[in-house]
This record gives sequence, structure tokens and C-alpha cells, in this order.
Amino acid sequence: MDRMPQDVTDAELAVLQALWDQGATTIRKLTVVLYPQGTPAQYATVQKLLERLEQKGCVGRDRSSWPHVFTATIDRDDLIGRRLRAVAEQLCGGSLTPLLTNLLKVEELSPKERHELRAFMEELEQKSKLKGKRQ
Repeated sequence: MDRMPQDVTDAELAVLQALWDQGATTIRKLTVVLYPQGTPAQYATVQKLLERLEQKGCVGRDRSSWPHVFTATIDRDDLIGRRLRAVAEQLCGGSLTPLLTNLLKVEELSPKERHELRAFMEELEQKSKLKGKRQ
């Protein structure tokens, strides 16, 4: 069974977002993205954050060349899903329904977003029907 990575701090999340946006990269390049002035202390901060993320299973390091290259090993959607499930557990007794309905009430969806949501719901319905036929 896969081990669920620990939650990430806001600073670690900033590093993950940079990795998702930039792709595989070095500490130096990440430091420039996150801290354009790039002081030695900021380089050390990024290095420490990457080490923590690596320990949590959210970042991988390619040690085959120098400098080492880091990549995000957790997908943005996976992290979003994990965090939403945690909020649902904490606030809604584990049910996603109140969380999702409140999000839809607060945020006005564009016509494109409504279309995407409908298409996604139809896709889920089709998968559910296919699953029911197999059982």
C-alpha cells in the first residue's frame, strides 16, 4: 500500500509549485525563481526545503550528475485531492458533498467551467455504469 506523504508547509508548497511550473531543475535555478536576489542564505533555505520534501516523498533527486536535479514526485492534483479530503474529514465528517457545494456557492463558475464540470460528472456517471455492469 502506498504511504501517504506528509502534508507540506507553505514554504514547501512554494517549492513544489516552482517544480511543477519549471519541471526538473537544480537548487540554483529554483532559488532564482523563488528568490530573485539569490543570497547564499536563500540558497540554503531552498536546499533545506528540498531535503524535507524529499524525506516526505514529494520530491525526487537525480544524483547521476552534478548539480543534482530535482523533480516533483507528487502530482498537483494528488496534493489538491489529499488536502480536500483532509478538510472534508476535519469539517464535514468525511463527506465531500458539503465542501463541494460550498465551493460552488461561493465561486461563480464561468460557462466554460460549468461545461467542464458537467462533462466530468457525465464521465463519472459513465464509469459508474460500466463498473456496475462488470459486477
